[in-house]
Amino acid sequence: MVAGDPKNRSGIILTASYEARKFGVKTGMPNWQAKRLCPNGVFIKPDHELYAAVSKKVMQILGRFTPQLEVFSIDEAWLDVTGCEKLFGDSVTIGKKIQDSIADELDITCSVGISCNKLLAKMASDMKKPAGLTVIRPEDVPHLLWPLPVKRLFGVGRKMARKLERLNINTIGELANAPEELLKDKFGLNGCYLHLAANGIDESPVDPHANDEAKSMGHSITLPQDVTSWGKAEAVLLNLSEKVGRRIRREDYMGRTVSIALRDNHFTTITRSKTIPYTSSTEDIYAAAKSLLHKNWDGKIPLRLLGVSVSQLVKEFEQISLFDDNERKRKINKVVDDIKDRFGEKAIYRAKSQM
Repeated sequence: MVAGDPKNRSGIILTASYEARKFGVKTGMPNWQAKRLCPNGVFIKPDHELYAAVSKKVMQILGRFTPQLEVFSIDEAWLDVTGCEKLFGDSVTIGKKIQDSIADELDITCSVGISCNKLLAKMASDMKKPAGLTVIRPEDVPHLLWPLPVKRLFGVGRKMARKLERLNINTIGELANAPEELLKDKFGLNGCYLHLAANGIDESPVDPHANDEAKSMGHSITLPQDVTSWGKAEAVLLNLSEKVGRRIRREDYMGRTVSIALRDNHFTTITRSKTIPYTSSTEDIYAAAKSLLHKNWDGKIPLRLLGVSVSQLVKEFEQISLFDDNERKRKINKVVDDIKDRFGEKAIYRAKSQM
């Protein structure tokens, strides 16, 4: 067992071996409690520098198989191996090669989960530890996931599990078949996620830049009144897209990841992103933001905050020859920017933004 300080009664368990877990030892448990449950257990002080170094080596190995690598934590990552089949074989073969490479080079084991999306791949990786390889297909969800306790669903913490149990939703299957309107009413936007996740649906892409500290620009607004109409929500998004676009153009940037933030009347906030060709165009930013809105909001849950941001920014001259941002769009945006700069924000509006 790795503990904060074996000699300190107030220390906690950072992780425990599978043998210790059989005695009921869990991460976060006080040392004294773990000692009581597992009297013959061996307590070891953590070595964070070593863990970070090994983690870096593991991620380097994963990066050999695909550049589409998203680091999730010190010991977890998602890989999108689409298009890598000719180099390394099918997804199962790639999974086995990853396990063999990590074992041969670092002398440690790893579990691999394989599926069509990040959610199911994560659930699969947790099923057979240590050193397991599990495949979950969409058609496997009812018999593999639905019987599991709802707390086993990725994204459901202890507090959420208790709230669901109070609604007599105890398994993932019960959550998958719960009335969607009930979940939306109780949990707002998060209710939409819960219903989709329980049915094995996840459209979030593997994002190699998810943990980058890359520069981004964005605007958000807390609305004076909750919004429940598509027209109003889209008009707000257009205004925000205009502001973000102006900032980007003013500093001669282009960006390729558009994100929106939605906060509902339950104060639940979600962010969703979409990658597009490099652009500084208000029209392109708005189109991506609008697409994300329609995918993640049903037009009924009251929204109290909306936000738009653009990230993965590069200087425009670095990309202008590679990504033609449409000369007509650039000219229109420049005219609008010039008028607003000279006469103020209210001098000119796009018709849609006045809905």
